[in-house]
Amino acid sequence: MKVIVFDVDGTLTDGRIYIGNDGEEFKAFNIKDGCGIHDLMPKYNLIPVVITARQSQIVKNRCDELGIVHCYQSCRDKNQKLKEVAEVLGIFPDEQQVYREIAYMGDDIIDMPVMQLCGITGCPNDAAKEIKLLADFVSNKKGGEGAAREFIEWIIENYI
Repeated sequence: MKVIVFDVDGTLTDGRIYIGNDGEEFKAFNIKDGCGIHDLMPKYNLIPVVITARQSQIVKNRCDELGIVHCYQSCRDKNQKLKEVAEVLGIFPDEQQVYREIAYMGDDIIDMPVMQLCGITGCPNDAAKEIKLLADFVSNKKGGEGAAREFIEWIIENYI
């Protein structure tokens, strides 16, 4: 395993978007997920990637804070972005067009197509039913409550 890709809303956050009186957005991120990405993943030469359908300065700020260089927002076609990122990182699909060296964690139906391209998949406990059926790993935790950290630790224990 070389790369772990994360969706944001519902995976690294609880999926809620708070909007203030002046239109400013707020999101909450879990410090345990951040520690897993910032401190654990580099120890095992795992590259963190974020691919999200929404656009938010908050996500860019969080990725910068965690040292996530590969942060892609406004990606409705997550498959295409995954293929582009894989090529940049020198990762190529096998004969079944699956990227065996890439893991993906998502929570909703927009993540289904990209999950089908990845070697290992995971989701938070409160993911959509279809995602839970597709995932290799279903966290005991909800999105934004340490599910990403649990997925990282599971990958390290089982695939590194």
